[in-house]
Amino acid sequence: MSTSIHNVLTIAGSDSGGGAGVQADLKTFSALGVYGATVITALTAQNTHGVQSVYTPTAEFVSAQIDAVLSDIKIDAIKIGMLANAGIVRAVAAALRRYQPAHVILDTVMFSKSKHALLDTEAIATLREELMPLAELVTPNLPEAAALLEQDCATSEEEMVRQGEALRALGARAVLMKGGHLNGEFSPDWLIEANGNARLGGARVLSPHTHGTGCTLSSAIAALRPQRLDLESAVSDAKAYLTQALINSSRLTVGSGIGPVHHFYQWW
Repeated sequence: MSTSIHNVLTIAGSDSGGGAGVQADLKTFSALGVYGATVITALTAQNTHGVQSVYTPTAEFVSAQIDAVLSDIKIDAIKIGMLANAGIVRAVAAALRRYQPAHVILDTVMFSKSKHALLDTEAIATLREELMPLAELVTPNLPEAAALLEQDCATSEEEMVRQGEALRALGARAVLMKGGHLNGEFSPDWLIEANGNARLGGARVLSPHTHGTGCTLSSAIAALRPQRLDLESAVSDAKAYLTQALINSSRLTVGSGIGPVHHFYQWW
């Protein structure tokens, strides 16, 4: 295992409230000991009560940002979050084909916590067909998995596994089905890989402050993937980090709505 400091890139939207998007990604990268670079795919005006407005740059400018970073900085892993529209999805996919990074973690962001759409409906097919086959890991929650498959949302672990296997069949090397939307005291995730499926269990953390949990988990996996020998170890350790960030979220006082997790719980 290398002791050098890895460089990890996030390609995602900006959250003006600081709890999700590239802001959460950079905090996670720093907490887990990697250097973070960014490509901004959208600017959101949002706070703990939701998204008020979204401004999207051109796909050409997104491509320019990616080229600027990857032509100069050795990037060990890439996390992809909010992509906004089909043009940006295609631009990111084209860049991945050009540079062929070793580790790509795709968080299929479609909706904010306040149910604001963060990906055009017509872009879902583009993401499924062009970007998913380029990812080492895709990390959908249950509504996102259902949208990608054009099926009803899974309501059991058995359905989660079946949908995860169906998503992997579309080209992704592995799928992490996140079980946070299941009912019950537990919040199990399932890691679907070619060599088998693994249940990553865990008690549900009862906290109202869950803003940015998906961003934080996927960026934690991206940060840890170059530091771990296999994908399951990276995912398991990322889940452990997110769990503690959720447990400690009540120590923060950020806004009067759905607050963020505490990325730096180990230090302050």
